[in-house]
Amino acid sequence: MSFSSSDDDSQQRFALGFLFALIALVVSTVVGVTVYKRGIAHAPAAKPAAAAPAAAQPAAVVAEEALVVVEGGVVKFYFATAKAELAAGANEALADVVKGVAGGKKAVVSGFHDATGDAALNAELAKQRAVAVRDALKALGVAEDMIDLKKPEETQASGTNAQARRVEVTLAP
Repeated sequence: MSFSSSDDDSQQRFALGFLFALIALVVSTVVGVTVYKRGIAHAPAAKPAAAAPAAAQPAAVVAEEALVVVEGGVVKFYFATAKAELAAGANEALADVVKGVAGGKKAVVSGFHDATGDAALNAELAKQRAVAVRDALKALGVAEDMIDLKKPEETQASGTNAQARRVEVTLAP
């Protein structure tokens, strides 16, 4: 009889240990996936413009989400696939552009697109994205005659698709 009582205790301890190990595995997987996803969305190489200095290093764009960065005085808006919505932090990123326009310069807005899909639809989407940035500048008080929508000579940008889906804002005399 002592053997059967000892076997029951062993089996219960094994089952309890297995259950705790399973729970720990599930919890660590959930935490790991959450940390990984947040790491992609908030990758240090692609900081939001509000936290980036004006002379920031070029960002490696890997996320498929809307993002805005400032690189060497150029404000770059990256867009999610087939979207024209601006990333959070757009107004902060455009603050120096607004100051430059107030100082007599013009804001030049250029839209680019990736190489996937229909070229005509991509060109139209690049235009919609540039218009969205223009509208953000107007909402910040920039007069429409101080904003130039400029179609770049090469609208299909190089690099990854995420890098190509962008609008650049520069200041011109």
